[in-house]
Amino acid sequence: MLGACVLGALIGSFLNVVIYRLPIMMENAWRDELAATQDLQPPERPTFNLMTPRSRCGSCGHAITALENIPVVSWLALRGRCSACATPISARYPLVEAVTALLFGACACQFGPTVQAGVAMIFCAVLVALTGIDLDTQLLPDQLTLPLLWLGLLVNLTGTFARLPDAVVGAAAGYLVLWSIYWLFKLATGREGMGYGDFKLLAALGAWFGWQALPAILLISSVVGAVVGIAILIVQKKGRHTAIAFGPYLAIAGLITLFFAPQIRQLL
Repeated sequence: MLGACVLGALIGSFLNVVIYRLPIMMENAWRDELAATQDLQPPERPTFNLMTPRSRCGSCGHAITALENIPVVSWLALRGRCSACATPISARYPLVEAVTALLFGACACQFGPTVQAGVAMIFCAVLVALTGIDLDTQLLPDQLTLPLLWLGLLVNLTGTFARLPDAVVGAAAGYLVLWSIYWLFKLATGREGMGYGDFKLLAALGAWFGWQALPAILLISSVVGAVVGIAILIVQKKGRHTAIAFGPYLAIAGLITLFFAPQIRQLL
């Protein structure tokens, strides 16, 4: 379990990079596509991807050294500040690392030294990344949701988490349920209640756990979303039309289903 937690912390450090950089990479790609449609030359920019450039302080540009990049430990040792300019470093970085470490440890405990544990860790890592990106940008990138969906179907070729027919129906039903709710809400109010990324994420969860898990996933995500959403609106004193990301609550429901599916089936 300790090894799984250490691996999780290291993966969590990389997920912080994904959460920050993937939306910027998407925006750059959109700008390039827009320029191409207008017969314009895409703007030249330095190489920017998940590996390049090296991580730096957003305030002073100080390059993060290896000793300053140890998951959780470095943030604590630096007391949450840049070693060069003392600018505060967001607590989200060690939080993502710690949460991923705990999830990997839980996978090791739940499934033991099996392939099932390995794919469960991948599942957890993708959901952590999607949660961070959705909270920041209210986007759920296809680059993450679609591979998660296809991986769920591949994993269930051998019935790892659900029978393959149930997984296929779950993927289709997961998408269509939220798609239908989206259009009903839009026709009734003239506003969009959620994004297409939410449809794809629920489809991915259906692919992993089968159509039978969808009612519980929707119930859990709706309850958690309602409670947290109301609390946010009260604390931040925002209006009821304020947009709130739904992806994190779907992710929480997916994680609960991963670890407590038998108990959920008994309750329902």
